[in-house]
Amino acid sequence: MTTRNATPNDPVVRVRGLEKRYGDLAAVDGVSFDIERGETFALLGPNGAGKSTTIEILEGYRTRSGGDVSVLGIDPTRGGLDWKSRLGIVLQSTGETGNATVVEQLRHFAGFYPNPRSVDEVIAAVGLQAKAKTRISKLSGGQRRRVDVALGIIGRPELLFLDEPTTGFDPESRRDFWTLIRQLKAEGTSILLTTHYLDEAAQLSDRAGVIAGGTLIEIGAIDEIGGADARVPVVRWRDASGAPRSVQSEHPAATVAAITAELGGEPRELEVIRPSLEDIYLGLVKAHDAASTGGAAAASATPSTATSQEVRS
Repeated sequence: MTTRNATPNDPVVRVRGLEKRYGDLAAVDGVSFDIERGETFALLGPNGAGKSTTIEILEGYRTRSGGDVSVLGIDPTRGGLDWKSRLGIVLQSTGETGNATVVEQLRHFAGFYPNPRSVDEVIAAVGLQAKAKTRISKLSGGQRRRVDVALGIIGRPELLFLDEPTTGFDPESRRDFWTLIRQLKAEGTSILLTTHYLDEAAQLSDRAGVIAGGTLIEIGAIDEIGGADARVPVVRWRDASGAPRSVQSEHPAATVAAITAELGGEPRELEVIRPSLEDIYLGLVKAHDAASTGGAAAASATPSTATSQEVRS
């Protein structure tokens, strides 16, 4: 792949046919996607799906077996210190338990970058003002995670990798972190996010890709991923005998009205459920797993019929 400087109109990340193989095992198999400048892109998938391998290749930590990759206009295998200074990386776990205080560690790391953020500003952004002079080894797990995030953004990165960034955060801290990420996005920072909190991906991301078994099985805008059929609301109720009933309906209000008229009153335990990103994600992964495991069985069994996506309340 020819390395060149990125132009303002180029994607900050460009991946084409990415492969990573370990002998006969394909950890990543033909993955392709772009991340546009200023975009927050969520890469979602179950454990072992190939997310971390893909991200480590983009960060320059792992070499690929095939395909083309460009990050900020540079092949990560050739990225030097200037290129690395334009990235911010928050790994799943750093194991940071040093004897430096929070403020000392951030001042030290700030010196590595040409245009770092204010240390005090970053400490406030991650909610560690009260712990600024505390040794990192004395912090709780969640507080250390905030230090990881602070170190990832201190260099004012053009592209920020967030790998499970809010693990260990309490609900209030997660919401504060979301505010911080929105501020970074407003400043023009491009972000690649992985998270098992699907509400977090829905809140923060413009687009998402779902990876399973080393392949990208779906990609699209957050409010479009999975297609229209996956977003049809589900009406649930109990009929006159008390049996649970459910039906998908593109017009749930009309469906509820019809059920009410049929029963002569509002049905018991009536719910109208609009599928969330988590519902859609789980449906995509289940469908992929079924297709992957069903192919071999199809040769010796009757053909399986397609099942509708399970919608969880």
